[in-house]
Parts: sequence; structure tokens; C-alpha cells
Amino acid sequence: MILFGDRLDTQTCSGLLVIGDPHVGSRRPGRRKDALWPQPVLSKLEHCVSLANARDLAVVILGDLFDRPVEPDEALKNQLIRVLKGFKHRPVVNVGNHDIQHMTLTDSDTLALLGLCDVVDVVATSVPVASYRIGDRKIGVGMTPFGQAIPTDIRGSFTDVDWQAWFTHHDIAFDGGYPGAVPPFAIEACDLLVNGHIHKTQKGVTAGRTRWLNPGNITRQSVDLVDHVPRAWILDASGELVPEALPFETDVFDLTGRLVDAAEEAAVAQAVESAFVTLLQAESPTELRRSGDGSILRDEIEAHFQSNETSDVVRAIVRSLLGEAVERHARS
Repeated sequence: MILFGDRLDTQTCSGLLVIGDPHVGSRRPGRRKDALWPQPVLSKLEHCVSLANARDLAVVILGDLFDRPVEPDEALKNQLIRVLKGFKHRPVVNVGNHDIQHMTLTDSDTLALLGLCDVVDVVATSVPVASYRIGDRKIGVGMTPFGQAIPTDIRGSFTDVDWQAWFTHHDIAFDGGYPGAVPPFAIEACDLLVNGHIHKTQKGVTAGRTRWLNPGNITRQSVDLVDHVPRAWILDASGELVPEALPFETDVFDLTGRLVDAAEEAAVAQAVESAFVTLLQAESPTELRRSGDGSILRDEIEAHFQSNETSDVVRAIVRSLLGEAVERHARS
């Protein structure tokens, strides 16, 4: 089901299993070196199925179920559907920025297909979603998809609940401010806000009665997450989020160009500046938009390497920088 204001029936369960941004996709992130992709992501979701069913947990996915709005690999979509249909409680999925081509979910997005086929319940607009009876307590849950305003007051959203939680997919300023990030604020009648979108686990912030948490992704896509521990989280009747370890490999990133001997640093830095800055001066800043995979700029870089007999170390660093730029552009 796709929820545009509809409310799900009250469910009885032992808690909520909260899953952060799986980013399922057939395209392997640039620095991941897994032989089989996206098997690591599917394996984590399969582990979540076993965990949720064994403990009778309802399931919430914080957004970015997919890495791209339109997933072209039909076999992968079928694999994912089989996994998701294994949950005893049908997952409720928030809409993340990677799930949509436009400002809101449309029929052209792959996530919409899963909702229309009742594989998951997709929350397409900012609304109260469902209530859950956990032990002797009842909680009300709402969601706000990416790009929609987080409510400042949720009084009246539910009746006869002991406390209320809201799930979002936004840039939130947990660890200091940065342009465009929303500072945590007090939400009337909201006890807990759980956010997706930000990939690393963040330290919680309390504003008024509202506690803001960001569990982090189950998928490590970029090298800045090398120390991030992928976990699912169980929300219990008291409102606490308890981490549950997921299976993962530690050595999954190609760190070529990241680790350079100290003695080489000055020479490498000078060579990188020569190889990269010169190209940036000569090339239009629209090259990445002209070729989504950066192939035009990559050809120019390789030609520059050849003509200047650039060292292998510098080549590795510049190639990795270009790869990260392409990856960021693809995710933006």
C-alpha cells in the first residue's frame, strides 16, 4: 500500500525493528570491492527478517530502500521482494531522496511498485501512520518523507496512546550546524524522533520533550564510513533504541590513494595539484553532468597522465578523487 493519509490498523508486537537506509542497488559504490554486489546488503536484510520474526518485531525502514529511483535489474528486484515478503509484519517504509526522481513518490519510481503490490507499506506524505501495542503500552507512529516539512505539533494525531514517535529522512544538524541542516527542535506531543538519511550513527539530542536520534545506515557506501558499525535497532515499549549487530566484513573498501607514506606527502601533493587543478582550470564544470559516469573528464585526466608521465601513486589518488566526485553526483 502507498499511504497518502491512510492509516494502518493497530498492530500488536514486541517492539519495532528500525532499519537504516539499505540503499539496495545493482550498481556497486565506487570504493567497495565486494566480489558480489549487492549481496552484502541483501544478507543484512535477510538477517533482519530472521531477527524480526524470531522476536515478533514490526519493521520500519527509514528511507532509501533503493539506491536509485529506478532500479533496472529485474533479478535484483525479485530477490529483494522475496526477502521483504519474508517479514511476518509487512515493513513500513519512509520515502528517501534516493527513492524518488522528482519531489515526491510517483509511479515512475521502483519503490512505488513495491507499495502498489503490497510488498511494503510506503509512506508518501507526512502523516500519522499507525499505532503499535507493545506489551502494556501503546505508541503512535508518524512519518515525514524527504523534502517535506517536519511537523512542529502532532497533538491530536493519535488517541489513547502512551507516547508518540515520528520517523524522518532529513538533513538534521546533530553534530554542529552546516548549511541547509535543520537544528533539532521541540515538537509538541512528540517524545521521540528517529531520522534516516545521515549515514553515520549520531549522538542523540533532546529539544523540549522530543529526543532526536539518528541510528545510521546498514550499508556502508563510502570510505568515510569505514569505522561505522552497521546495526539494526529495536525500539521497545519504553522508547529506547537498542542496537542489534548485523553481519558485516571489515575490509570492504579500496583504500588505494588514501594511504601514502609520510615521506612522499609533499611530492604527491604537488603532483596531484598539477594533475588535477590544471584540468579543472581547462575543463568546464559541467563535465560530470554531460556524462553521468564522468567518462569525458576521465578521458582528459588519463590523457594528462600519459603526456606528463604521472606516477602511479598520483594516478591512483586522482582516480579515487574522480570516483568519489562521480559517486556524490550520482547520489545528489
